[in-house]
Amino acid sequence: MKKSRDVSSSFTAKPVTEGAGVKLHRVFGNSDKNITDPFLLLDNFGSDNPDDYIAGFPWHPHRGIETVTYMLEGEVEHEDSLGNKGSIHSGGVQWMTAGSGIIHQEMPKNTGKGMRGFQLWVNLPAKSKMMHPRYRDINSKDIPVYEDKDMKVRIICGVYENNKGPVNDLEVDVEYMDFEITKNTAADIKSNPGHNVLIYIFEGSAEFGKENKEYKKGQLLIFGEGDSIYIKTKNENVRFLYIGGKPLKEPIAWYGPIVMNTREELEIAFKEYSNGTFLKV
Repeated sequence: MKKSRDVSSSFTAKPVTEGAGVKLHRVFGNSDKNITDPFLLLDNFGSDNPDDYIAGFPWHPHRGIETVTYMLEGEVEHEDSLGNKGSIHSGGVQWMTAGSGIIHQEMPKNTGKGMRGFQLWVNLPAKSKMMHPRYRDINSKDIPVYEDKDMKVRIICGVYENNKGPVNDLEVDVEYMDFEITKNTAADIKSNPGHNVLIYIFEGSAEFGKENKEYKKGQLLIFGEGDSIYIKTKNENVRFLYIGGKPLKEPIAWYGPIVMNTREELEIAFKEYSNGTFLKV
């Protein structure tokens, strides 16, 4: 029997400063990890002022997670300890699996057009924490788009209306999509019943669920169980990230850029970083 998901809780993104001085909004993070499983963190960055982001994220380590950078506008140059180097452009995605350990930097460029995008952290299961690091760069043109008269969906990962995203062969069952729904529209979007589902609104507003409550730009919605989500827009379009994933239900030991399962594993990671044995590849 079909069951529509209701909003179980909601949060408003908060301004923080990260990296070498990048101003952004933290949608969720360490304090929310038990209800966002398998997702750890979501940052929303964006500004027309280069001073807010140009200092970037100089060289730093990661272990035990995946970082997913999705650019709406602008350009970020990246480089890592595996020898990978390139740029993420408007509409593009970098899906980086830190695994056993990677050191990288992400440096925004001043294109004169501002910068806007997101970084999502996906937890890795215990069996994959020390896997071989890897990364994928996905160009905007390679991301499929489902479109009808009332809706446009960019499918980065997962499947929507038989359109499959380009990111496959993942350690965690994840969906990541960018929805835009036009004003004065009612829609039911399909939802994997085995997933935890989060929606982050970054443009406009809409009613979500059957309780007729409106949510707006800057809010994160966490949904209860079900296999669909009812959405109703009024006098403006809404655009949001749909983030769904099968929960790991594993213990989390997290400090800074490293996420393991035990305190001992965490201490080993930082000790190795200090003595130069962090990188296994």
